[in-house]
Amino acid sequence: MESLTVLIADDHPLFRKGLRALLDTYPEFTVVAEAASGREAVERTLEWQPDVVLMDLQMPDGGGVDATRRILHASPRVRVLVVSLFQDDDSVFAALRAGARGYVLKDTPEDELIGAVRTVGAGGAIFSPAIAARVLNFFASAHVMVPAPLFPGLTDREREILHLMAAGHDNHVIAGTLGLSVKTVSNYVSNIFAKLEVANRAQAIVRARDAGLGSLE
Repeated sequence: MESLTVLIADDHPLFRKGLRALLDTYPEFTVVAEAASGREAVERTLEWQPDVVLMDLQMPDGGGVDATRRILHASPRVRVLVVSLFQDDDSVFAALRAGARGYVLKDTPEDELIGAVRTVGAGGAIFSPAIAARVLNFFASAHVMVPAPLFPGLTDREREILHLMAAGHDNHVIAGTLGLSVKTVSNYVSNIFAKLEVANRAQAIVRARDAGLGSLE
């Protein structure tokens, strides 16, 4: 089997140590570097150019989503596999929008985790069962398509952001979900206020919810 170089990015030393020990038992994997923050993940990935980055999401200095986005912008050939405790929709879809090729949970059995590294290293995509279910449910749910006739004065992107606002998400979460900067989201929100002729976020949310936006069920 073709050898794969791997970088482990996680801010917990014991988890990094355990993951390295597991990978070292398989001659097909070579762990070339470790990182304990988002910034280090980017710097060491650009330095070592591994085949696969095993990326935690909650890390200091930018976190895993931002690190994934920056890594793939600079080195598109690198493949990122998220290994996280979090399985909420915001975390999952922010990681996928950033370009991650897979998403597995930290309690994934060892043989399944090794299989996920192999799959992503070979260019495939893979998800833990719980994550796969969330992805399928998301695309099967009616909330994916926000009815266009609602608030016709808004652009599709503005309507999408209004929907996420009505669901209770702040600008930082919306930015991560849609792969936008917080400043860009803030500009969209200001445009939404002006077009809806409302004074603040609370009034915009009331208008949106009255129209049926914001439900994630």
